[in-house]
Amino acid sequence: MRLLWSVAAVTLVFDQLTKWWVVHVMGLAGKGQIDVWPPFIQFRMAWNYGINFGLFSGQQDTTRWVLIAVATGIVLFVLVWLRRDPPGRLGMVAAGLLIGGAVGNVIDRLLYGAVADFLNMSCCGIDNPYAFNVADIAIFAGAIGLVLFPGAEAPKKAP
Repeated sequence: MRLLWSVAAVTLVFDQLTKWWVVHVMGLAGKGQIDVWPPFIQFRMAWNYGINFGLFSGQQDTTRWVLIAVATGIVLFVLVWLRRDPPGRLGMVAAGLLIGGAVGNVIDRLLYGAVADFLNMSCCGIDNPYAFNVADIAIFAGAIGLVLFPGAEAPKKAP
């Protein structure tokens, strides 16, 4: 479990540092957009009050607390699941990514009332209107990792 907590802590710190840097130091909230590597990568400020792609963002205050509760519930579920059926090292890394990312987005909702999304990728004449953040990447990678590297298989009994 030490590996899980180490990965979760590094993920959380990296996520919060990138958000702090982009929002407060670079002033993206006021600028709206900064070209990083046009046309592929831009920093585009988007306060996400809902879930992915801003879904369910109508009742902001209610949605905020529901999503905090859901994220906390998912983290607790993953921890119980890992206690009952511990995966190998890659599974623990994946779980750490998922937990660190989820907690990072919960912190945003507590501090700002919304998740600070700022990474935007577009290419080849396609203008992607959506933004994401380091926590989103970690959550996605962690979920995929938990699917690919599940708990260790129980030893088979000889007949």
